[in-house]
Amino acid sequence: MTVDSTEDLFVDGLKHAYHTEQRLLDALEELEETSTNDELKSGFAEHREETQQQVQRLEEVFDQVDADAEAEEDPVVEGMIQAHEEFMDKDPSDEAADRFNIAAGQKSEHYEIAVYGNLIPMADQLGMDDVADTLERTLREEQDELDSLSEMGEEFDYGELTVSE
Repeated sequence: MTVDSTEDLFVDGLKHAYHTEQRLLDALEELEETSTNDELKSGFAEHREETQQQVQRLEEVFDQVDADAEAEEDPVVEGMIQAHEEFMDKDPSDEAADRFNIAAGQKSEHYEIAVYGNLIPMADQLGMDDVADTLERTLREEQDELDSLSEMGEEFDYGELTVSE
């Protein structure tokens, strides 16, 4: 596919967003499973349910713009998933895994915020007000999740981790 118009660029971005959300469904399950803090586990489980709704919304957006709902691999999200796998291979303590998972969640939220923050102005420019509204809803959800994770990170008790000597 040649990308030579704003609409082409928008659809290409949607495909990357679709891949990102689909991959994060599995990643959120992994984050939940590798976390020990109940609040953190619950947050990842809730965000996974929200992400399922976001995937469905993206499918609706594909319909609205008359494009096939196809995922195009996004190397950024693949890199974040790989980084988590590599960290877990180091057999971290429960506390270290929890703090790493908070950071991993924050990174993915920042990325998703950037993705939707770029798609919304294109939808606006293309006169797709309903599509922009749908994407803005998802953007707000991602921002809320980032706020929640950031609060957990700020309140994390580093005293639970042993000090290296």
